[in-house]
Amino acid sequence: MAETLRGVGVSHGVAIGQVRHMGTAVLEPPAQQTPTAEAPREQARARQAVEAVAADLQARGNLAGGEAQAVLEAQSLMAMDPELMADVERRITVGSTAERAVYDAFASYRALLANAGEYLAGRVADLDDVRNRIVARLMGVPMPGVPDSDEPYVLFARDLAPADTALLDPALVLGFVTEEGGPTSHSAILARALGVPAVVAFAGATGMAEGVVVAVDGSTGEVLVDPSAEEQARLRAVAAERKAALAASSGPGQTSDGRLVPLLANIGGPADVPAAVAAGAEGIGLFRTEFLFLNQHSLNQHSLNEHSLNEHRLEQHGSEGLSSKPPSEESQVEAYRAVLEAFPEGRVVVRVLDAGADKPLEFLSPGDEPNPALGVRGLRSLLEHPEVLQTQLRALARAAAGLPVYLEVMAPMVADRIDARAFADACRTAGLGAKFGAMVEIPSAALRARSILEEVEFLSLGTNDLAQYTFAADRQVGALARLQDPWQPALLDLVASAAEAARGAGKSCGVCGEAAADPVLACVLTGLGVTSLSMGAASIPYVRATLAKYTFAQCERAAAAARATDTAEEARKAANQVLSGE
Repeated sequence: MAETLRGVGVSHGVAIGQVRHMGTAVLEPPAQQTPTAEAPREQARARQAVEAVAADLQARGNLAGGEAQAVLEAQSLMAMDPELMADVERRITVGSTAERAVYDAFASYRALLANAGEYLAGRVADLDDVRNRIVARLMGVPMPGVPDSDEPYVLFARDLAPADTALLDPALVLGFVTEEGGPTSHSAILARALGVPAVVAFAGATGMAEGVVVAVDGSTGEVLVDPSAEEQARLRAVAAERKAALAASSGPGQTSDGRLVPLLANIGGPADVPAAVAAGAEGIGLFRTEFLFLNQHSLNQHSLNEHSLNEHRLEQHGSEGLSSKPPSEESQVEAYRAVLEAFPEGRVVVRVLDAGADKPLEFLSPGDEPNPALGVRGLRSLLEHPEVLQTQLRALARAAAGLPVYLEVMAPMVADRIDARAFADACRTAGLGAKFGAMVEIPSAALRARSILEEVEFLSLGTNDLAQYTFAADRQVGALARLQDPWQPALLDLVASAAEAARGAGKSCGVCGEAAADPVLACVLTGLGVTSLSMGAASIPYVRATLAKYTFAQCERAAAAARATDTAEEARKAANQVLSGE
């Protein structure tokens, strides 16, 4: 019997093959001093290396195309960041070598990003890769990279840099497993774009024996070590069954007995719309408008194009950058209309600006908070800056004017009825002719959902933050990963409470967190009474196909079985047993 281990599945599919490890190298240069007279030469060496690496990343992006190109262009911008280069030159002036100055300058920004919340911390691997490429060029050593092999394999690594992931050959790299990373890391995003099965946050990935055969299930996050021929055949059959179901799946999301469950897409901007349409999304369940504010000069670009270092400096230094002022009403109208026009007769749910914590903005975020995640963020920040909220609401009203679309607008971080009423009043003041709702991300909102629904017309559950606040578990602390599992029974209880309140009020209650992208959990959420599911576009076909296999009654029984357990693992197992008929 094979040993079964588990990480976090981030890209669907099954891969079976031998383990090969990403090449590694020690890239920390010695801390030696250089004479002052050598500083100009060392500074020139550093600039030449930075320019060469930036050009190489740009060329790799042009070759890869698509989402990978956006990621690599962002990395190229990191390499050429003027403030980083100024820091490098300053360190050289006081005696560092070029390679040591680059290493230390990048290390200082790495520490800032790592402590800046989920979005920015997810860019640490990108920054490390840029640093390693520059230092390797300066030291004259080869870059660590994808292993050479004539036979297909499963790649294991501590983490994968975008420059490596973007150019993976799916004919050779059957799948990959990393020790670090998460569902929002660039490696995960690119794995989904490539269609390569992937598991991240897999403890012990770097210690897996070279050459051993593993079976990786990117849907469940399971990794079977040395599976038997029978187990390999079973997994291949499961993969074939999933593929056939996907091919046969089309139309609206619904259970096998016809209960409709609209399947919507999460997006960060207009550039994400084509993938959502191609996946058969029935609309948009979460339009994260903060990305328009984080990069106001590129409103039509996906969030991957943002320059993360500049975003972070807004929080740390309040210096000039992309977020020094909000985008104009006109530019917002243009971006919103591009999304609304893509879904005639469809539903588009827009979340107003969710700033603060890991998405700081100079014109909104408080200068210094001891705990930004529990501070003035989301709706709290907007209510302190009503002109920003009113501009956004007017832009949404203008963008929707004359279009046959069902626009809905929701507020993040709603804690109670007072918050909900304040947002509803703001929508009315702006003349917004759309439904207005509240996100349920705080336990108090789930527990008092009936009261909140007296003020708004729908609820949307953000399961990522809801888990974080329910279990007092920072999403970036790996040791607390089990408390971030969306299968946690306590979290399911809160979902059930909110859904029951909405059903009693005759209003809708959707889910737009990562939980909706898990096909089996999607069935459980449906059984809890959730009325729509929103996820990354790549997950929609999998959820549609799985949902279509079961009746609503089966989903209800699976939900009840999951809630009757005490752990996430037991809940997952109980639901699967019900749905499989065991």
